[in-house]
Amino acid sequence: MNRRLFSVLAASAILSALTGCGVGMPVSGDVIEAGPDPQTTRVPGISIDPRPPQPGASPTEIVQGFLDAMLATPTQTRSAQQFLTKGARTSWDPARSTVVYGEKGVPRGGATGVSVDLTQAYRLDARGAWRGALAAPDRRMAFRVARENGQWRIASAPDALVVPISWFEARFVQLSLYFFDATGRALVPEPVFVPRGNQLATTLVRDLVAGPPPELSGVVRSFLPPGVGEGLSVPVNAHGTAEIALTAGPDQPAQPTPQALTLLTAQLGWTLRQDPSVTSIRLSIGGRPVQLPGGRAEFSVSDGPEYDPAGYQTSAQMFGLDAHGRLVSGQPPTLTPVSGVFGTRPAGLRAVAVDLDGERAAGVTAAGTAVQVADVREGATATTVARGRDLLRPAWDIAGRLWLVDRTPAGARISYVEGDGAPRPVEVPGMTGADIVRFLVSRDGTRIVAVRRDETGDRLVVSRLRSDDEGRVVAASAAVQISPAESSPTRIKDIAWDSPTTVLLLHRLSGATQLRPTAVDGSSAAFPAQPIVVADSVDAVLSSPVNGQGAYGVFGTQMRGLTGDTRDSVLDGPVTSLGFVG
Repeated sequence: MNRRLFSVLAASAILSALTGCGVGMPVSGDVIEAGPDPQTTRVPGISIDPRPPQPGASPTEIVQGFLDAMLATPTQTRSAQQFLTKGARTSWDPARSTVVYGEKGVPRGGATGVSVDLTQAYRLDARGAWRGALAAPDRRMAFRVARENGQWRIASAPDALVVPISWFEARFVQLSLYFFDATGRALVPEPVFVPRGNQLATTLVRDLVAGPPPELSGVVRSFLPPGVGEGLSVPVNAHGTAEIALTAGPDQPAQPTPQALTLLTAQLGWTLRQDPSVTSIRLSIGGRPVQLPGGRAEFSVSDGPEYDPAGYQTSAQMFGLDAHGRLVSGQPPTLTPVSGVFGTRPAGLRAVAVDLDGERAAGVTAAGTAVQVADVREGATATTVARGRDLLRPAWDIAGRLWLVDRTPAGARISYVEGDGAPRPVEVPGMTGADIVRFLVSRDGTRIVAVRRDETGDRLVVSRLRSDDEGRVVAASAAVQISPAESSPTRIKDIAWDSPTTVLLLHRLSGATQLRPTAVDGSSAAFPAQPIVVADSVDAVLSSPVNGQGAYGVFGTQMRGLTGDTRDSVLDGPVTSLGFVG
């Protein structure tokens, strides 16, 4: 994985030698010629001790041994480095990336070089972030070999840790680094894979302090000062307090402004709350303890709830349209008409979405040619905010932006409405002009996901939304597929957020329905979650990114509880466009 991660794990291994426990990844650097390797990752109950190079081994046997040695458990790089020439030991850098694969072919070649073909191969970058499937040429890994002291050794190898998916999955977990959106209004989770073990806090903080990568410029920002993580280690005491000692450059104040301090502690707290051993944080910068509001010496990892990427204190009500076309809300089994104009008389709507506070509703007219906005509980009139040809159900984000997708003869047109303004078009490569049949926008306003349809089937794609510091969306990245590849054309019937980084896909099967969780980074292609199979033909999925709200399958007046503590329910009457806020 990345250099920060490798050095963290080296420190973990040294601690392991003293205490008898520890977790880490391989560390790059010079080979250790003899003696026990201190740079290890211990997995309880598992031990893999690869064979060293055998005298007279052929080039293909040396390459096979090198790949096998990467699976050493406890994890270390000494075994793999023994298969390299002296020069390659110092130049080989597995910290640059990680390649995981489903199957590995037999090494082929000879004195001129050896190659190995991988199937179901994917790459992670130096941060541990998912980068998707390897292109066909990259799935053939090439090794240059040379004779050294009369024995074949590898003179050049790919700068990557190359391991089976099953090995990686047993030793790593996917968590998130928390940055802020461009305005500093909401936290944004960025998924990364990190090693399990007692150096988790150090790994997370080092990666967080390093900041977001360049490709996320304009999407997220960090309030942790740059260049403050040199030599960082984050010990966690027996009481669950993590000690974070950041360095400070000559131009970096040791005491951030109150606003910056609030935001950076929120980033640290949300990131470290994923480590079950951490309950609180004590922070210093440049050797000076940071003074927290109220004179506190430490802060809880539960601080900063107002920056929740799923929305802070958002409405938990369900909303939909009853058989008379009125907007109804409540909790099953009883949903009652709201007191605003959409609930006091038939509104002639075919789809509706309510903002995160549960105060404003946006409805698509029955013909799909206009979007009207009205207060949920007050007012006798609705305002038309956009017109189109075939508008999909809208979506709201934390900033109060209303997102629209219009299915025109020339393909999808994407825009958003802010306040009383006119729709602002957003060009989303890979979505604009395509056949989009469903879409969602993350509540933090940085991701748009959509179901893109063509003759080969449906695919879930995602794009990142770039904004200026005033919240105006200025660009979008090219959409990439995040749903696993299918062997035959597949129809995605519905989608819904399951968490800020997971989308539920509803597929119809023969006589049943399948609900498949899909990660927004596309890593479900290699690490698929167990799907939920429902015996009934479900029409829609009802879910939200708020932890604990659960997911339901909806068909007619029936609501089938699918996850968590959700229970089956029968509504008092048929409801369409049923959903949570957002």
